[in-house]
Amino acid sequence: MPQVPAATRALRVLRFLAAQPAPVPLDRIARALDLPRSSAYHLITAMVEEGFVVHVADERTYGLGVAAHEIGSGYARQEPLQRIARRPLAELVDRTGQTAHLAVIHGRDVLYVVEERAPGRPPLVTDVGVRLPAHLTASGRAILAALPASQVRALYPDRSAFVDRTGVGPTSLSALRAVLTETRRHGHAVEDGEVTPGFASVAAAVLDHTGLPAAGLAVTYTGPVDLPHLVTEVRRTATLVSNRLRGR
Repeated sequence: MPQVPAATRALRVLRFLAAQPAPVPLDRIARALDLPRSSAYHLITAMVEEGFVVHVADERTYGLGVAAHEIGSGYARQEPLQRIARRPLAELVDRTGQTAHLAVIHGRDVLYVVEERAPGRPPLVTDVGVRLPAHLTASGRAILAALPASQVRALYPDRSAFVDRTGVGPTSLSALRAVLTETRRHGHAVEDGEVTPGFASVAAAVLDHTGLPAAGLAVTYTGPVDLPHLVTEVRRTATLVSNRLRGR
């Protein structure tokens, strides 16, 4: 299939803007996506005309437009990712005896969209609809590790971006980069007590057809476990969901 650079750039703009907590200046978009300023301006102008981007003139910033919201609403109604992931997650719970969940990135948070609770296991804070800081969760780290470095830098421009829950976890971009490097090296993400004391998680990224992360898939546990087995099962399930998301 031939490449369509303009379409690819437009989609990357939408993905970048969707990850921001507020509209951002044109220069920041251009830097994050490694585009010449003039190219970014013409691309953004076309997207404004089509309603996918809105120009906040008073602030000289750009954010998602109504057309992007309509697409997001349609996606939410159809819930394709949730539908694809629910059965593999249930099977993961059966094989591991631990609670499993799926989360998507939302700004600097992860939003939990599926949870399959293991029988007899304690309730977690990862109910559907809950948001948690991405840099503290295994699911979020799995997603962030699969994002371009420029996008991670844009999400965490300074120390104020790093919120705290339990006094543990990265508090700077350099510390987060070290965590993400380890995540990429091992092929999975971990967190231990950084979200809830006494609980730990293992996660892997679910990748879309472009190789970018669509979600983070995780298992949360407490007490002694066969960690290599959990890692293998989580990675296996994330690969399965990735393949199904790509239509394979």
